[in-house]
Amino acid sequence: MADLISDGKTRVAWAASIANIQAPTVAELNAAADYTQRITPDGLKLDPSTADVDTSSLASTYDTKTVGRVGFDVEVTFKRGDTGGDDLPFTTLKYGVAGYLVVRRGVAFATAWAASQKVEVYPITCGEPANASPAANEVMKFMSPMKVTASPATAATVAA
Repeated sequence: MADLISDGKTRVAWAASIANIQAPTVAELNAAADYTQRITPDGLKLDPSTADVDTSSLASTYDTKTVGRVGFDVEVTFKRGDTGGDDLPFTTLKYGVAGYLVVRRGVAFATAWAASQKVEVYPITCGEPANASPAANEVMKFMSPMKVTASPATAATVAA
């Protein structure tokens, strides 16, 4: 049995629009800004949480629960760039900016978007960017807090 190593096998893009988040097209993904190389190695945080719904009754002798609403805690930490093109995440992902965060996992970063690939698509509105405190021997960074504004497509399939 072999393990899937994640190094170099994640791609993250920011799309201004996607017509169908369950089936984003190759053209839509090619038009999106690829921010993968600007994200720190540990900078992609897409943490789901599932709320509990209490299903106990007055007659219950045990606490019982079922699954409730799902939410996402989304933060992306970016490296700042010293040229305009390298600093697009910082100049683009400002407070209130809406778009789609697209994540592909388990495929080499350099592999082009292609039909039938699995991706995650999150409808997002950006929060206020937070500059990271300066530190010796580190690149300048900022964190973009993101809010999921509608049901995401966590198992979407890329369309032609």
